[in-house]
Amino acid sequence: MNGWALSYRGFDPAQEGLREALCTLGNGYFATRGAGSESTAGAVHYPGTYLAGGYNRLTSEVSGRAVENEDLVNLPNWLATTFRVADGDWFDVDSQAVLDYEQTLDLQHGVLERRVTVRDSAGRQTRICERRIVSMHHPHLAALELRLTAQNWSGSLELRSAVDGRVRNTGVQRYRQLDSQHLEPLQGHAQEGEDLFLAMRTRQSRLEIAMAARTRCFLAGEALTPVVSSVQETDHVAQTFLLRLEEGQTLCVEKTVALYTSRDRAISECGLQARQTVAAADRFDALLASHSLSWTQLWRRFDIDVEERGEAGGTSCVLRLHIFHLLQTTSLHTIHLDAGVPARGWHGEAYRGHVFWDELFIFPLLNLRLPDITRSLLMYRYRRLGAARTNAANAGYAGAMYPWQSGSDGREESQRMHLNPRSGRWTTDPTYLQRHVNAAIAYNIWQYHQATRDNEFLSFYGAEIFLEIARFWASIARFNEALGRYEICGVIGPDEFQTAYPGADEPGLDNHAYTSVMAAWVLWRALELLKLLPEERGLELRERLALTDAELAHWDKVSRRLRVVFHADGLISQFEGYEALAEFDWTGYRQRYGDIHRLDRILEAEGDSPNRYKAAKQADVLMLFYLFSTEELAAVFERLGYPFEAQAIPRNVDYYAARSSHGSTLSRVVDAWVLSRSDRSHSWRLFKEALLSDVADTQGGTTPEGIHLGAMAGTVDIIQRCYTGAEMRGDVLWLNPRLPDELTGLRLSLRYRGQSLDLHMTQSTIDVCARPSNADPIQVGVRDRIHVIQAGERRRFIIGKARGGPPRRDRPVPDRCRPTTRVNRRGRRCRAAPRPGSPAARR
Repeated sequence: MNGWALSYRGFDPAQEGLREALCTLGNGYFATRGAGSESTAGAVHYPGTYLAGGYNRLTSEVSGRAVENEDLVNLPNWLATTFRVADGDWFDVDSQAVLDYEQTLDLQHGVLERRVTVRDSAGRQTRICERRIVSMHHPHLAALELRLTAQNWSGSLELRSAVDGRVRNTGVQRYRQLDSQHLEPLQGHAQEGEDLFLAMRTRQSRLEIAMAARTRCFLAGEALTPVVSSVQETDHVAQTFLLRLEEGQTLCVEKTVALYTSRDRAISECGLQARQTVAAADRFDALLASHSLSWTQLWRRFDIDVEERGEAGGTSCVLRLHIFHLLQTTSLHTIHLDAGVPARGWHGEAYRGHVFWDELFIFPLLNLRLPDITRSLLMYRYRRLGAARTNAANAGYAGAMYPWQSGSDGREESQRMHLNPRSGRWTTDPTYLQRHVNAAIAYNIWQYHQATRDNEFLSFYGAEIFLEIARFWASIARFNEALGRYEICGVIGPDEFQTAYPGADEPGLDNHAYTSVMAAWVLWRALELLKLLPEERGLELRERLALTDAELAHWDKVSRRLRVVFHADGLISQFEGYEALAEFDWTGYRQRYGDIHRLDRILEAEGDSPNRYKAAKQADVLMLFYLFSTEELAAVFERLGYPFEAQAIPRNVDYYAARSSHGSTLSRVVDAWVLSRSDRSHSWRLFKEALLSDVADTQGGTTPEGIHLGAMAGTVDIIQRCYTGAEMRGDVLWLNPRLPDELTGLRLSLRYRGQSLDLHMTQSTIDVCARPSNADPIQVGVRDRIHVIQAGERRRFIIGKARGGPPRRDRPVPDRCRPTTRVNRRGRRCRAAPRPGSPAARR
């Protein structure tokens, strides 16, 4: 990797699945994996195409049991393009002699390029250069360009271009015994001189998909009229072009495809629209130009430049790769869709394209760049509020209970049985008990509003979700008379290894610390949120939800009396009873198995269970320090009536970090974050490990099934918010940077409440440049002082140590044309910001 490119040299069948996932191209509407245009699904390749929110539900018979699943559907393969010289073999990198091979993902322009030289069985060498885009400018268009050069031969060349609907969902090996035929054919059309057309429909959701493809051939810039023959079937259409090339000549082939569905807006019929769009589409270079411009505009908002000591370590490039895949999954085109953000992107079939809680790690990047995307993704949750209410009622609770896995309609999509590929056995899967997804959704709403002050969204959508989630937490909490505390029992945390008590017949854990603290925070903030709403809207919501004063008083009581369990030495217990579990033999198991990320599968295959041990997939307690600043967390614990000391955070971090297998790609993201202040060097090492989790497929074969979008966004957010100390709290954007020693500086742009800010941070300075606009002034806090920043203003803050003296207080260096403006914590202008704790500050 270098700067703006991910490059592979040499063809490696064992790595092809990983490359195809990482070289996926998408635009937020649909995505196509980075398989070669000539490849077909098999042991080496998997050329999948996926529509945002394109699901279908099927029931399979497995071991005498009916298993129902809703899957992200693999759509017809529009890439299908290959050739052969004379009557030789069709081009196939798997079987022909590959003389050289290079594949490059151009992140700056969103282009996948491939350069291959092959020799067929007759000794004829052909150079293939392929470029491919999925248009970020036009969400329904994709295109590829093939340049075929006859290096040592002259003669006939046969080119075949197809749209292949004979596809199934076979991209994840452990799902292959399930029914995978999601599509049924409707219509296929292939005629000489006309575009290819294929229409299919999902078997259960009845989603119609139409693809129209135009293939044209050029020689030296001139359009050719080759002899064309066609194949027309209801699930497969193809055209074969017969041409002649002389030695040294290069044939240029352009294939453009339009994809529409029956759910698209502002169309009459998806098939008609696909035909019209592809017929009117420009040639490849023109499509590339508009596509490239769209990416240029996105990078202005999202690029982060990391300045490392010594030789560049490629950190910036990997961060760009992560941002690139985030924007291919959730782009400006997402705003017009009813789709959530899937944990594995639209890059493969792992997790069946379901929406989990990963948006908790993804939204911060969008909130501070393009918050309109966050708003649209939160609307996905709002449209499923009715289903969440039904979920809660069916489980015996009030309010809204969002599912751990969500798909098309908001019902719980989590499996109740799980196949362990190590043992080959089916085991119960109680991960649907992860009620903390509710808290994540409420947290996301609060953070979005902090970043944007979008009062309209809060008033008409966000508040209703938030209040119904608060109602759920109040209803799931049960009062323990003996303890005088409310308890939340029978839940599971993000650590999916521990799902029950040792020997218990029923799943679930009691007084899970992360869940309980988040519930207390949601209830507290819900009471605050009601005060933020306009009086009329607040009254309407309370009437609509039948929210009484007595119920609000109950919320207040629960938010102050939820139970959190502690170890004898004062450490936060991950859940009640955690301290009594056995210690795990980490050294012995690493020596025996090497990779123990999926410790749960290893132990199950041995007839054991992680429920017996202090062993986590990821440490749930650390999530509290990940989501909240010390001040916020102290306030929650104070409200709960528990002591909380900042000095205890490192002890908790060390204790739980030592008992985690990092079986989740999110684990190292969280650990790197919580160590950023106490052990910057260790934090940087964990950050670098998290950064490479997908690029290097550190979990051994999971990335080819789909990227880990939460971990990708999380690593970017470590740079964006963790190392910069950026925090949105109390109507102030706080900046409290603590860069790792490995960094000399970083540059990034943020958008906060209408203002676009360019930031440059070093070990000793912060430069803040507010771009010119008509946005209102914002408050920016640097360490313990608040400053008002106007649009068009440039400020520098000195935060390092003065040479030869003690540490300085933050010293703002104003722009020459503007005086320094200072305000107190209530936002009132004053001559000097009061010192914290002084009489002036107390007044």
